[in-house]
Amino acid sequence: MEFVTNFLTADIRTATPLLLAALGLVFSERAGIVNIGTEGIMLIGALLGSVGAHVFAAPFMGALFAVLGGALAGYVFAFFTVTLRGNQIVVGTAFNIFALGLTTTLNRLLLAGVKSIPGYRTLAVPGLSRLPALGPILFRWSLPVYLAFLLAPLCWFALYKTNTGLKIRGVGEHPKASDTLGINVFRVRYGVLIFAGMMAGLAGSFVSMGQASTFIENMVAGKGFMAVAVCVFGNYSPLGVMLAALLFGATDALKYRLLPVVGGGYSQFLNMLPYVITVLALCVFAKRSNKPAASGVAYRKE
Repeated sequence: MEFVTNFLTADIRTATPLLLAALGLVFSERAGIVNIGTEGIMLIGALLGSVGAHVFAAPFMGALFAVLGGALAGYVFAFFTVTLRGNQIVVGTAFNIFALGLTTTLNRLLLAGVKSIPGYRTLAVPGLSRLPALGPILFRWSLPVYLAFLLAPLCWFALYKTNTGLKIRGVGEHPKASDTLGINVFRVRYGVLIFAGMMAGLAGSFVSMGQASTFIENMVAGKGFMAVAVCVFGNYSPLGVMLAALLFGATDALKYRLLPVVGGGYSQFLNMLPYVITVLALCVFAKRSNKPAASGVAYRKE
C-alpha cells in the first residue's frame, strides 16, 4: 500500500507542471497556434518564480512574477507569429534558445550563491486530508496542484460551452470565415497566447518552487515539449489533457521508483523512459488527433 501511495503522489506531482502548461496549449492550439516555445516560457517562469520568492521571501510573489513573466513572453511570441506572421516552429525554437541563455545569465547574476528558496506550502484540506490512503494522495498539496486539476473541467466548460470558446475554435478551424463574421482573429490569437504563457509560467514556477525549492540552469529539461505531446495525446481537449498528463507523469514517477532498485548502467535507460513515451505518443496519435484545420497557418487579413 505504501508503494502505491508513494507512486500516485509522485504521479500527481510530476503531472502538475505538464497539466498546467498543456491546458494553456489547448487554447492556443485550438486557435491555430503551434507553440513549441512553451519550453522556454516554462524556464523563464521557473527563474522568475525563484527570484520573486527569494527577494520577497514569499512563494505568492514568486508565482506572481512567473505568471506575469509568462504573460509577457506569450505577448512577445504572439507579436512574432501573429503580427509579423513568422513561422511558428522557427520562432518557438528561437524562443527556447533565447530563454536558455537569458535564464542562465540572470541566474548567475541574481541567484548566485542561493542554495534554496521558499517553496509552495502544502495546504491540507481539513478533515479530508486525514482519510486513510486517499488523504495524502488527493488532499495534501500546494495551491498550484489543486488549481491545475480544478482548471481542467473549467477550461473544458469555457472551451465548449461559452461564446468565447466557440470563437477560439472557429479561429482555429477557419480564420477567414471567423473574420467575415466579425471575430477579430488577431485579438483572439493574442489572448490565447498570453493565457498560454501565463499557464506555462506558473508551470515553470512549480518546477522550481514545488518540486526542487531552487533554480537549476535548464531545469525544465524537456517538460515544455512533453506538454506539447500531452496536448496532442489528449486530443486538444482539457479533460483529455488531464488524463494524458497523469499518464506521462506516471512514467516519470515509475522512473524514480525503479531507479533505486535497478541502479547501475540501467539507470540511464530509465531516464529515457518519459521522453521515449513522448516521442511514441507524438508518432502514434499525431495523425489521429483532432488538430484544428488552420493549425500553424499565419492569417493574412485581406
